[in-house]
Amino acid sequence: MLKILKYSFYDLLRSKWTLIYFLFFLLITQGLLYITGDEAKTIVGLLNVVVILCPLIATVFGTVNFYNSREFTELLLAQPLKRRDIFIGQYLGMTLSLSIGYFLGVLIPFVIHSITYTVDYSVLSILLFVGVFLTFIFSALSFLISLITDNKIKGFGLSILTWLLLALVYDGMQLFLLSMLDNYPLEKISLVMTFLNPIDLSRVMLMLKLDMSALLGYTGAVFNKFFGSSFGYAISLSALLIWTVIPVYFINRISMKKDF
Repeated sequence: MLKILKYSFYDLLRSKWTLIYFLFFLLITQGLLYITGDEAKTIVGLLNVVVILCPLIATVFGTVNFYNSREFTELLLAQPLKRRDIFIGQYLGMTLSLSIGYFLGVLIPFVIHSITYTVDYSVLSILLFVGVFLTFIFSALSFLISLITDNKIKGFGLSILTWLLLALVYDGMQLFLLSMLDNYPLEKISLVMTFLNPIDLSRVMLMLKLDMSALLGYTGAVFNKFFGSSFGYAISLSALLIWTVIPVYFINRISMKKDF
């Protein structure tokens, strides 16, 4: 697994798309720091970019990479190698290359900024790890969908549909459900629905760290009480970890049974 991971990692790390991904976050972070002159405002500006773009890029990149490397994967399957090592190694190599591009692209401008100004690394660390978790989650989801579906167009469509549902449609469905149940206590329902969407969960965690709970509406106090505590953050990180582990588990299960 480590050899396959290393090969996939270095191969994708040298890709021009990984470089473009890194340069995009480097330039947009540096630009926001230059315009606002404030790290808190910059993190707020990066919030929506990270929670929307990181899942999208991970989804597209994961799907395209899986189908483009299919012949190489079949060659590896013909060797005396465990299927788990092949697929998990490819997944980790791809995900780590994207994560490093994002991580360094955001971190470097803040490190340069900290030479002159004070930077709150506790807030920045949440932004960084949220982006990395979303990359791992949506890379795994796209990898899983591609593994299930042999048709490239269908697999790509299902992957984008998954991203659309979680990034855009889910919020509308949540708002509609809460408006239909406005005569009932909604705090626990809102909390549960937030845990069912890694994008919403990531957004709420960062907004509360920035003391922006008022923007969450009438359930803001409940979120602030739960997510604002150390226990709440531990549960939230555990939920993101579960969102990562479950698709990887099914990747392993399906790859063991799939006939190539």
